Amino acid sequence: MKRYCLALDLKDDEALIADYEEYHRNVWPEILTSIKDAGIEKMEIYRISNRLFMIMETNDDFTFERKAAMDRANEKVQEWEELMGKLQQPLPGSKPGEKWKLMDKIFETPNP
Repeated sequence: MKRYCLALDLKDDEALIADYEEYHRNVWPEILTSIKDAGIEKMEIYRISNRLFMIMETNDDFTFERKAAMDRANEKVQEWEELMGKLQQPLPGSKPGEKWKLMDKIFETPNP
């Protein structure tokens, strides 16, 4: 099992943030299937203000490249991504078109 943490911002607009949360209370079944099919065992998204934080736990076969290829081939995922893209904005320093950015782990409590 691997764990990844990613960040992204929403547009700083309360109505758009409310829309984003509503969509995520009712994620389309095809999106949930695509997440599982890519090898993501568990995904959580947290929010503070307009900053999003995602934790993904994946099986050992998961790769970001494979997930991206699967997403490009899935019309429903493309529709979802276009819809979410209207609510999201890149983090400062992002490259053009870059959305969720992988975070570096900088601390972990030592084992006893």
